[in-house]
Amino acid sequence: MNPRLAAARALGVVLAGKASLGSSLPEVLGKVEARDRALTQDLAFGTARWQPRLAGLAERLLQKPFKAADRDVEALLLIGLYQLFHTRIPPHAALGETVGCVDKLKKPWAKGLLNAVLRKAQREGEALFAELERDPVIRFAHPRWLQKALKAHWPAHWEAICQANNAHPPMMLRVNRRQANRNAYLAELQAAGITAHPCAFSEDGIRLEAACDVHQLPGFAEGRVSVQDEAAQLAAGLLDLAPGQRVLDACCAPGGKTCHILEREPALADVVALDLEPKRLQRVQENLDRLQLDASLIAADARATGAWWDGRHFDRILLDAPCSATGVIRRHPDIKLTRQADDIPPLATLQGEMLDALWLTLAVGGVLLYATCSVLPTENREVIEAFLNRTPGARELDLPTGFGVEQPHGRQLLPQQSGHDGFYYAKLIKIAAQPGGRTGR
Repeated sequence: MNPRLAAARALGVVLAGKASLGSSLPEVLGKVEARDRALTQDLAFGTARWQPRLAGLAERLLQKPFKAADRDVEALLLIGLYQLFHTRIPPHAALGETVGCVDKLKKPWAKGLLNAVLRKAQREGEALFAELERDPVIRFAHPRWLQKALKAHWPAHWEAICQANNAHPPMMLRVNRRQANRNAYLAELQAAGITAHPCAFSEDGIRLEAACDVHQLPGFAEGRVSVQDEAAQLAAGLLDLAPGQRVLDACCAPGGKTCHILEREPALADVVALDLEPKRLQRVQENLDRLQLDASLIAADARATGAWWDGRHFDRILLDAPCSATGVIRRHPDIKLTRQADDIPPLATLQGEMLDALWLTLAVGGVLLYATCSVLPTENREVIEAFLNRTPGARELDLPTGFGVEQPHGRQLLPQQSGHDGFYYAKLIKIAAQPGGRTGR
């Protein structure tokens, strides 16, 4: 499949509103032949990353908007504009290849339209951008609802957040401390010609100067190292793990945090990894197998404790709750296209329901670590504040001060260029059982 056509079909699905969050582009990329995959990924992800700018320009260039049935042609136009203004592809190649894809869409009428619009963009685009950039949506390439939310919640940081979201994410590694230590592995990377640096906040984290194929990493197949962002690596350390504990990782897929928990404390009594979708647990099992680790995997809705919980309380719970993923836009730029402002309140409701349900499974004296990859307080400190207000036996514990921005509840990590993703953590301890509930040990 032509990589431009593959990218256009992926984006067309997203633009038509038929994609589930974070799945459409990767799913299509997975079906592209290996030789074309890198270009397809750049076209699809790059166009999604800059879509608000490109769509604003397209609106000025077109006499009328596309019909809903022609989202694939719209996507192809945006891909052509992306190539013209955000890549080093020669303009004649960008135009010729993009227009040439129309034949495969079986919409011959679009060939002349795309050719005319792209040529006009080539002539007038820079001047139009200069005019359009008075609108912050165009200037920062974020949908209006998100740009306004970031500005309202993070007045001193919102521009930096947008810039980090538009940057290419660094590749970060987590050294498996059961098999190696970070300093020794850094030396191995250097010997292999891979430039890398220790992460600032994660004891096991390494940032690569440039991304590479995982199979170039020394010992990757043997489980000596994994790919995981630094912000996500903080979870295992914040749990205060100790021998003999029973641990639950709720919403565990793809399993990075589950594996890190087991790497940090080999003498845990039990680790239960829970996720809603059985298909996602396959990826968790693959990661466990590569790292030579064991956990009990359960496919279930975390809120339906009667369907999966055996009544034995957990000493530690990690709830990495479903969220808007607004802290990882640079890794999943189609979030800009798939998320809407109306999505956020239902997510906050779901997060509160999961906290309430899982709290009953936590032993008195146990700790629950709440996490999201969101930068929106609606899903973070406001969820924790509401939970604490309605849960008499819950108290908040202090988090280390070395990372993130202190909040009324928890700490917020904002996405950093060449650094960690956006992430939120809050740490709760159960000082008493709820009235009428089982007490735990």
